[in-house]
This record gives sequence, C-alpha cells and structure tokens, in this order.
Amino acid sequence: MLYRLLALNIDGTLLRSNGRLQHSTKDAIEFVQKKDVYITLVTNRHFQSAKKVAKALKIDSHLITHGGAFIGNRLDEPLYVKRISEEKTFNIVQVLEYFNCNIRIIHERFSIGNRKKISSNLVSKMLLNSSDPLFYPIQFVESLADALIDEPVAAPKIDVYFDTKEELKEAEKTILDSFYDVDVIEVHDGKIEIVPKGISKLNGLQVLGNHLGIKLDEMVAIGDGLDDLDMIQQAGLGVAMGNAPFEVKRAADWITRSNDEQGVSYMVKEHFRKQYPIKFLNKIKNR
Repeated sequence: MLYRLLALNIDGTLLRSNGRLQHSTKDAIEFVQKKDVYITLVTNRHFQSAKKVAKALKIDSHLITHGGAFIGNRLDEPLYVKRISEEKTFNIVQVLEYFNCNIRIIHERFSIGNRKKISSNLVSKMLLNSSDPLFYPIQFVESLADALIDEPVAAPKIDVYFDTKEELKEAEKTILDSFYDVDVIEVHDGKIEIVPKGISKLNGLQVLGNHLGIKLDEMVAIGDGLDDLDMIQQAGLGVAMGNAPFEVKRAADWITRSNDEQGVSYMVKEHFRKQYPIKFLNKIKNR
C-alpha cells in the first residue's frame, strides 16, 4: 500500500515527556518529506502552538488543531473552522461553573479561563506545555461567565479539568443532556473537551484528505491518547505509541516504542524506508 499522508499527534507522540523534540524525530520527518508524503499535525493544541512545533520540524502544511475544529496553514486564512456560538459558549460556561473545575476557552488567537483552584496537577502541566503567552495571550478571571457578558466568545473548543472522575462524569452527562449540538471528548481521567457537534481528530483528517484528494486508507496516523483512537482505527495504517493506553494499542495496526524511546522515528523509518518517493512512482506510471 502506498501511503500519501502522515498524521502525527503532538503531546505524548512527537514530544518527549519533558516537552522536547528529539533530533531523531526531526530526522525522521525530513526522511518522510523526501518520500513526497504530506505531513500534518493532529492535535488538541491551539493553532499557534501547533504552528510553533511545525516550524521546529520544518513542516509547512495545513495543521489540524483544536481537536479538529480549526484546520489551516495560516491563522487568518483557515481551510476549515467550526465554533460553538457565543450564546452557547456562555450557557455552557454557566453550567460548568456549578462544578469544581477549571474551565478554559481555547480560541485560535487567545485563551481565557477561570481562576478556580483544583488540586489536580493537570492544569499546571497544561500551562507548562502551552505556547509562549507573548504571542498567545492567556487571561484568567474570577467568573468566566461574567467576563463573557462583556466580551462574548465563539469557542472552537472548551477545555475542562476536574479533581475527580465522578465529578467529570456528572458534568459530562449534564452538558450532553442540556446541549444537543456539542460533543464531549474525554481526553483522560481528569480532562474533557467540549467541541461543536461532529468535531474530532478523525473528522479533521477527513476534511483535510478531501481537500488534498487523499483517502483515509492512504494515510498513516500515529497517536497515544483516547481521542486518537478513532483516527487510528480508520486510517490505512493506525499506529499507537508505546505509552498509549491499552484501548488505543488494541485498535492499532502497529505499536511502536514510547515517546521517550524515539517511537515516532523508529516507526517512520522502519515503514517508509520500504516506500519509493511518490513523484518517482508517478513518473514510472506515466511512462
């Protein structure tokens, strides 16, 4: 099978546990680019953060960001964007503020969240892994709902962090029962993401594939999280990182090493070394 597109998750896949890129990963990306394979990043990060990673890898392509809600190569000219309306964003935040959780509205140009303290270290990890606030403004307020009255926001994505699994499940059920036109994605035990109905990493891959004329079975998708599971299942070759949970590994066609053990570069070089450059194959086909 000839694979024409490589889709890579960022956190837990491309990046090591310390948030850094390995030199071997950069070499592997360059190796695949020489095979004329289109490379995209598929991430829950906002666009500007994903673009920073792409620049470090010398990837200049459309990126699937905000969990699939914002796709593009430039901030001001997205290929695709879908948002929760201003009114719906406000109503969802009102509901969430009854729970003990940290809420962050993730817009492509800025982020705004509440200051509620929870004991989970997920929020601090998220802030450490987020991009430099010098080019992506991050604001915290006492009441997010009050802030939205003055300055409404149509959110591509809302991140919510909880202390307990029980409260997460209760909030998830409340949101789904109250709002028919959004989806709730459980990323891991302490975090959910609220996105417009139908938005997912898999949906983002399909949108990009339609734009490029590349089918899902011509794609390789590599990820490590539960939110990567659908794209790993549906891609032509689905790859789970060694640090992925059991459910993701079970769905994958290939399990590579962990993100701290050069898992991406190992898989990419093992597989794509067998594939001739696409331009070369097309030249032979047209003779």
